[in-house]
Amino acid sequence: MAPTGTEESSRAEQSVQAFREALEKSITISRERLQEVVDDAVRRGRMTRGDAEEMVGRLVTRGRDQADGLITQLERILSEVREAPGRAKQEVGERTEQARKRAGDRAEQARKRAVAAVDKPLAGADRVRRTARVPGFPITAYDQLSIRQIDRRLQELSRAELRRVRDYERRNKSRKSLLRALDRKLRD
Repeated sequence: MAPTGTEESSRAEQSVQAFREALEKSITISRERLQEVVDDAVRRGRMTRGDAEEMVGRLVTRGRDQADGLITQLERILSEVREAPGRAKQEVGERTEQARKRAGDRAEQARKRAVAAVDKPLAGADRVRRTARVPGFPITAYDQLSIRQIDRRLQELSRAELRRVRDYERRNKSRKSLLRALDRKLRD
């Protein structure tokens, strides 16, 4: 006996729910950002280069495995959606889109919380690095910080560092409010 539209819809809903839960438990960190943090730890003598490379390798492998699992799950859900008849298919599609949006929103919230959590330690690391005159960009994780976070960090920078940040900002995101703040600090 073939499953009814209601049974197919119920299975699809369960699949979407499982996918949503998997996304809610995941976190996305770029390999470059991870490498940057680990390189900083190596420079500060917190870990050896070998340990750092091994840790990054394991984390990247686990992340790829998790991403592959999520993609497989999503493909299975999409397959079920394609097979669902008429209205059930539309309902599953709408719920899937809602789940994607919620997952995206939660991922963005998690990213913001993660950046906020490391903001003070990174700012402290920047101060120590500048005091020790270790070369590097004046603001660690610059591209992941909000304008407000960057603006707070500008207070501690020298004129040369402010010019470096301004030049970088112009070449990349070119955010007008941030460029104005940089120019204002350089005039003072």
